[in-house]
Amino acid sequence: MAATRRAATTLLHTRIAAPIRAASILRGANREADEVDVCIIGGGPAGLSAAIRLKQLANEAGNEDFRVLLLEKGGDMGAHTLAGAVLEPTAINQLLPDWLSDENPNRFEGATAVTTEKMRFLTEKKSFWLPEPPQMRNHGNYIVSLSEMVKWMADRAEEVGVEIYPGFAASEVLYGPDGGVKGVATNDLGIGRDGKPKDSFQRGMEFHAKATLFAEGCHGSLTKQIIKKFDLRRDSQLQTYGLGLKEVWEVKPESFIKGEVVHTLGWPLNKDTYGGGWMYHFGENKVSIGLVVGLDYPNPYLSPYGEFQKMKHHPFFKSVLEGGTCLSYGARTLNEGGFQSIPKVAFPGGALIGCTAGFLNVPKIKGIHTAMQSGMLAAEAAYNAIVSQSTSSEPGTVMLYEYEDKLRNSSIFKELREVRNMRPAFHNPLGLYGGVLYSGLEAFVLKGKVPWTLKHKCWDHEATQLAEKSEKIEYPKPDGKISFDILTSVSRTGTNHEEDQPVHLQVKDWDKHAEKEWPRFKGLETRFCPAGVYEYVEDESKPLGVRFQINAQNCIHCKTCDIKAPSQDINWTTPQGGEGPKYFMT
Repeated sequence: MAATRRAATTLLHTRIAAPIRAASILRGANREADEVDVCIIGGGPAGLSAAIRLKQLANEAGNEDFRVLLLEKGGDMGAHTLAGAVLEPTAINQLLPDWLSDENPNRFEGATAVTTEKMRFLTEKKSFWLPEPPQMRNHGNYIVSLSEMVKWMADRAEEVGVEIYPGFAASEVLYGPDGGVKGVATNDLGIGRDGKPKDSFQRGMEFHAKATLFAEGCHGSLTKQIIKKFDLRRDSQLQTYGLGLKEVWEVKPESFIKGEVVHTLGWPLNKDTYGGGWMYHFGENKVSIGLVVGLDYPNPYLSPYGEFQKMKHHPFFKSVLEGGTCLSYGARTLNEGGFQSIPKVAFPGGALIGCTAGFLNVPKIKGIHTAMQSGMLAAEAAYNAIVSQSTSSEPGTVMLYEYEDKLRNSSIFKELREVRNMRPAFHNPLGLYGGVLYSGLEAFVLKGKVPWTLKHKCWDHEATQLAEKSEKIEYPKPDGKISFDILTSVSRTGTNHEEDQPVHLQVKDWDKHAEKEWPRFKGLETRFCPAGVYEYVEDESKPLGVRFQINAQNCIHCKTCDIKAPSQDINWTTPQGGEGPKYFMT
């Protein structure tokens, strides 16, 4: 299936997006367009679930000509997919009931059943037992490589007739005459860093659809535009985010406990910083270890990457990792707002699905099953709306009102509403300790059945204190065995970007950015980025003695900068399709 996908992608590039070499052809030249029934942006669990369900419905109705097309900016399916990941199988059991069946020759081989679980509170040298809240119990769940699972789901999608095109980055939302979404356009290729077409210039392509589903993941570049244009947050609270950093290790057999799931709170994060760690044993001697740091942290000297590297030296983790080999690294932001931060998800011509809409259950530390379920619900609503429109005497822009209704009556809303107060509970005078106490009360006694809904304090970028009011943090030098420098870690992501292209991290004026942000935060960008993209370089020719620099080739598409930059003047956009990280075993 992967070979077929590559061939189809090459054909599409050749047939429709053929190189335009004449220097006189400008970027304003007309783009080729393709008409489909449904276009899906993003090839993660939500996008693939929607695609599979759409074709299942169409095929069951004998409507095999119903076209479902999926665009994925990663060069391969799963290349940009990063997660813990413990899978609750409720959604995939509905979508693909035989996914683990021994009688299925195409069964998914990468699932490790959870056998044991632990929850610990860490101090600098010790760990203490914590009771597991009911929503964090993992009996019946599976540890998976989500990257491998996405590849497997892509094969299943193609089997039912979904058209999948990896390496195509949707960079522009297209609107019809009535203002509704009519599809997307991919970005132009072969543009130089100076913004001028090169000899290899290729015009992007338009995909017009009756319904467009956005499954870009957390803080998608097109999604943020859609939310603003249609005012989708008008009835919800602000969104708050976390940054998840992760490594996959191969550990010594004597350190491996197959199927064990571990979650931690406390050290190395201080009481004013929300977050926690994990360690999952899966496959054969593989361990996924990671740390999530809430991006509403106040201290500009804090480095999420530095905290993660420090965490691994705790005896609780070091005893497992020592003597092992780090295989891969990655980082990605995640929505932490929960129930009260879910925006309107339907708008004229399309809908938001999966993590794009913020369906992560933060206390449960799971979002794959809710993402998949939302994709399936959106697929059913889109198919019904398109079929209904085809028989209507007044055709027009498709409206997915049914999707909103389905969500509100689904297990997703029930699950998220029950834990809605746990994340904002950490905004209290006691910080971490008060949040743990209140969350325990909610988990074991109240169970969300309270008349109040707590609010998130502020946008994450507004939470950052001035450097002069903050305590400096010095991080230990990496030892090269348990902890690593940031460029070594970035090399393990497989990240690649062509150097001669416009910088996809857009800052209107680099000098003005430095003049405003350096005096206030002393290099916050260099510390919040988990890939070494941003630097302040000594430069005596500049008024402040430093020059702001962006190393866009290092970018692993985590979106932290777009979220945490204090003046909100860094705009993350898609680079050329097929570029970015190539995650392994994530």
